[in-house]
Amino acid sequence: MPSSSSTLVPRPRKEHAVMELPHSASQFPRIIVYHASSLHSSSTTFLIACPESFSSATKLLTSRHDGLTCGEQLAGIVHANAAPSGAADGNYGNLRALPNEDLLSMGKLVEKAWPRMPAYVQRIREVNDTLHMVTELNPDALAIAAQADARRANGSVIGPLDGIPILIKNNIATDDQMNNTAGSYALLGAKVPRDSTIAAKLRKAGVVILGKTNLSQWANFRSDNSTNGWSAYGGQTFAGYYPFQDPSGSSSGSGVSSSLGLALAALGTETSGSILSPSDVNNLAGIKPSVGLTSRYLVVPISEHQDTVGPMARTVKDAAYLLQAIAGPDPNDNYTSAIPNNGSIPDYVAACNFTSLEGARIGIARNVIDLSSDNSTPPVLAAFDAAVQVIREAGATVIDNTNFTAYEQWLSDNNETLVLNADFLVDLANYFNELTFNPNDLHNLAELTNYTHANPLEDWPDRDTAVWDGRGGALQQGWNNTDPRFWPAYQANLFYGGPGGILGALDRNNLDAILLPTQFSPGIPALVGSPVVTVPMGFYPSNETIVLERRGTLVETGPQIPFGLSFLGRRFSEAQLIGFAYAYEQRTMIRNQEQPYIVPNIELADVVA
Repeated sequence: MPSSSSTLVPRPRKEHAVMELPHSASQFPRIIVYHASSLHSSSTTFLIACPESFSSATKLLTSRHDGLTCGEQLAGIVHANAAPSGAADGNYGNLRALPNEDLLSMGKLVEKAWPRMPAYVQRIREVNDTLHMVTELNPDALAIAAQADARRANGSVIGPLDGIPILIKNNIATDDQMNNTAGSYALLGAKVPRDSTIAAKLRKAGVVILGKTNLSQWANFRSDNSTNGWSAYGGQTFAGYYPFQDPSGSSSGSGVSSSLGLALAALGTETSGSILSPSDVNNLAGIKPSVGLTSRYLVVPISEHQDTVGPMARTVKDAAYLLQAIAGPDPNDNYTSAIPNNGSIPDYVAACNFTSLEGARIGIARNVIDLSSDNSTPPVLAAFDAAVQVIREAGATVIDNTNFTAYEQWLSDNNETLVLNADFLVDLANYFNELTFNPNDLHNLAELTNYTHANPLEDWPDRDTAVWDGRGGALQQGWNNTDPRFWPAYQANLFYGGPGGILGALDRNNLDAILLPTQFSPGIPALVGSPVVTVPMGFYPSNETIVLERRGTLVETGPQIPFGLSFLGRRFSEAQLIGFAYAYEQRTMIRNQEQPYIVPNIELADVVA
């Protein structure tokens, strides 16, 4: 769940690179359609010819077309008779025409679920061959949508998300026909005993889990030399605001999917930056919840001390609706027992109030900005200054230099790595042990490393496994979170995030929140499990020099690439942060200022009508 090192700590100063775009056609070979079948009498579903190298037993699971697992092609991708009578009622908003409106609040997505699903699938297929953000679709989605419509017809709507399509990251397990791979063939075909708590909560809210999104493999906890958004199983995801744009990670596919309106919203996971950073570069509102607000049970883990699950949406309010559905206690995750008020969850949607900033005390951790800036940040800092002025004019008191006093020391400290390594050794083994079918009989990190080295589909050694077996990696470290050496490392983290970080700055200055550009916001809150909400703040100018990431294949900085503003707060202060972000968003509507260079042409009305 961490992002690459470029989002965990400030990016090193670098020379601008000259962009040479790779040739996509040679990178992503096509697989031909050879058979048609049907899950529904009025639908046609395409199955895909599978490479001969795969065994017949796994063909349906492993072959892909346009980045989608062929066995998971959703019934209704092409409909001969798509919509039932009365479906074209005019309540299916044009997603491009409503880029910054709260679709749930407007009633644009709540009339009928079943006819909408083919439209969303067609939107995914239209751009997935270029951006590779969705790895598979839920073959049960049409049936689930039909159930939602039946409830609606009977006047028994579950709630605001009933029948609404949501995409989830491919490390959040579902006990259905979809895979949960964390981007690796090691987990292809694995089975879990039940839905993850997050998936179960979505279903309880009536959500249609439309499919799974690509991610940086193992949530960016495998390689020192890979790229954001790459996984062996899903290929390379690109963001939509510039050709070959770095989607950030590790919730790369969720960020791109949500940004382009391929579902109402998506779920990501974060250990340090993996919701915030993809939201930052995909022009999204993202909520990184407090550790313990959302269950991690049957989510492929990195660290029990830092992992969290949260929403990524085009508006703050849509993100709030989704957080409302997934937050709450879970006996399978004891960290959720820390939720205040006996586990009672605030009304996050009601927190979306235009006046939320009135009387608030907002700080700026100026030393974080100064120590983190490089030669690509002037446009970000100019937009940040403008955002601060908007917040002042909204009635907040803004106090500068409310600094993270130990931040410079933290930049050269390695205790976070020790904690993540120690947690991963235990938490990954625990996940393997939960599986009811473990196709490669893997039980620990050493066995996973051997599998990764032996399977050419995992692209080793070109993409290394240094996070696992390199110098300072988890296997070399050799001790886990039950070892006495864990405690001092963890206490160091609590100091850097607490008195020396976000919590100390809030307390010393009697603040409600800290304000930072999102690219600088994830690292310190990650150490203490405190929440962050990001919202669009601006875009790089049209003449911005292109900067490539370290592997030289993705555009990290370039023309019209978005960036965001983060509100950082105390643990379990999500409602307050959502209110601040909403008040800023509604005054600026930054998201509308630029559009992606690639968008689906299919609109809901095109299919529903």
